[in-house]
Amino acid sequence: MKDYERNVRGRMFESNFFEFFSKVHPATPFVLYIPVLLGLLGWAFYSGSTSVVMTALFFPLGWVGWQLMEYFLHKTLFHWEGNSPLTRRMHDILHGFHHKYPDDDSRLVMPIGASLPLAAVIGGALWLLGRPDATLPFFVGMASGYLWYDFIHWSTHYRKPLTNWGRIQRSHHMAHHFADPNKNFGISHRWIDLVMGSMKTRDPNAKD
Repeated sequence: MKDYERNVRGRMFESNFFEFFSKVHPATPFVLYIPVLLGLLGWAFYSGSTSVVMTALFFPLGWVGWQLMEYFLHKTLFHWEGNSPLTRRMHDILHGFHHKYPDDDSRLVMPIGASLPLAAVIGGALWLLGRPDATLPFFVGMASGYLWYDFIHWSTHYRKPLTNWGRIQRSHHMAHHFADPNKNFGISHRWIDLVMGSMKTRDPNAKD
């Protein structure tokens, strides 16, 4: 018996208030965060807090840092159900609902109520290191990696891929949904699954 429903939207909360804020337009993270990240990096250059050389070094490190976080959060937190009704409900809200309704286009990017606290915690921890020349471009790189993840996740579910890379990327994520949820935890990338031995291949032309 299938444990998912195709081409439908589901309801996550009985409360209309919580239900409303559990949904997000896919453009929202980009409209919110791109000006903030550009402003932060521009201010860092203007104030001399960082340099082009440090940005060229630490921006890519932040991007890879997000990919590592994406993989391990997906594998360890989002797929952890626990043994109590509370932990199972938490799993449903964090990720289980998406697996049950994979075509719900109102929940394909991370809600702002989840991404803002995460950004605040990461940004605060990096600021405490006292090295803005390194941590500012690292943070911008990590946040940019997050935006790429949101875009790829939305695209793999909502758009027909136009390139061979897109078809392979979509096949990678669809294998996680419809073949083996314990494989393919990378969403915006596939390399960590290959390194960690959690890769599952699927015919890119398979019907979802």
